[in-house]
Amino acid sequence: MGQDQTKQQIETGLQLYQSNQPEKALQVWTRVLEKSADLVGRFRVLGCLVTAHSEMGRYKEMLKFAVVQIDTARELEDADFLLESYLNLARSNEKLCEFHKTISYCKTCLGLPGTRASAQLGGQVSLSMGNAFLGLSLFQKALESFEKALRSAHNNDDAMLECRVCCSLGSFYAQVKDYEKALFFPCKAAELVNSYGKGWSLKYRAMSQYHMAVAYRLLGHLGSAMECCEESMKIALQHGDRPLQALCLLCFADIHRSRGDLELSQLKLHCLSERICRSKGLQRELRAHVVRFHECVEETELYCGLCGESIGERNSRLQALPCSHVFHLRCLQKSGPRSCPNCRRSSMKPGFV
Repeated sequence: MGQDQTKQQIETGLQLYQSNQPEKALQVWTRVLEKSADLVGRFRVLGCLVTAHSEMGRYKEMLKFAVVQIDTARELEDADFLLESYLNLARSNEKLCEFHKTISYCKTCLGLPGTRASAQLGGQVSLSMGNAFLGLSLFQKALESFEKALRSAHNNDDAMLECRVCCSLGSFYAQVKDYEKALFFPCKAAELVNSYGKGWSLKYRAMSQYHMAVAYRLLGHLGSAMECCEESMKIALQHGDRPLQALCLLCFADIHRSRGDLELSQLKLHCLSERICRSKGLQRELRAHVVRFHECVEETELYCGLCGESIGERNSRLQALPCSHVFHLRCLQKSGPRSCPNCRRSSMKPGFV
């Protein structure tokens, strides 16, 4: 298969994928991979396969094609292709919760200077690194990375990247229990989808709706939470995205638990070791979980440097400074210092997030 025919078949696969025929698109791209001798074409079709498997929630397949892609990039001896393939490796490991590997591959990306693609992909590298730091509960580093990604999205007028960053920030603020911001950022993502997302994958709409559902549930707006979660689940079922389906099921369980539907809430209980120990009266195990929680608070600096209270135990409004240290908004308003209490940086102007 020659270069022109390879290009044509890749385009055919894209048209099938965009018309919601992903399995047929995968068949076309797989045939191209088997028959084409054009290295650039093979690299491009591998990128399509990585993206498609990511959006379908098939993360092991995603990683398999990412590994093949980096071998192809090495054959091409092109820094731009190498950067893109390392980013796909980082994303694949992020999806599989191999967060240390994700950070390592992201650092490799950042160590490839002088590439034409670095300006466009730098924000995506920062986003992937931020998601990995969040997975490791390294909250300040996560926030720093999300700020970089958001700044890159604004500088490059990249609405798709901004949408993804906003969803990650929604997850971040849900974890530290600032529920107003946990809702604000996915709502912003949903606005971006409505304004710019006509040609985007429905995955972006599903993603924003899921994060909105989580935030609405945490705020006690259960009707809105159910509506958003149902919309996200509908799209996840259309695309066969099993990981998103699982997340939606857990969200449904939380909504029903909040409503007092105890039978339906049992789906979530096996994930919550502390509550299991409490319900069974396993006091020693329960104490161990509580101690570990407070150790994690110390390790991640997840406490307000002004009042000393831990952040993330209850809903409260937070403010991140440019140095990415997080404080209670009320504490900053009361004290009004000119420098960050944690690192003593002089500027108190709020950052992007």
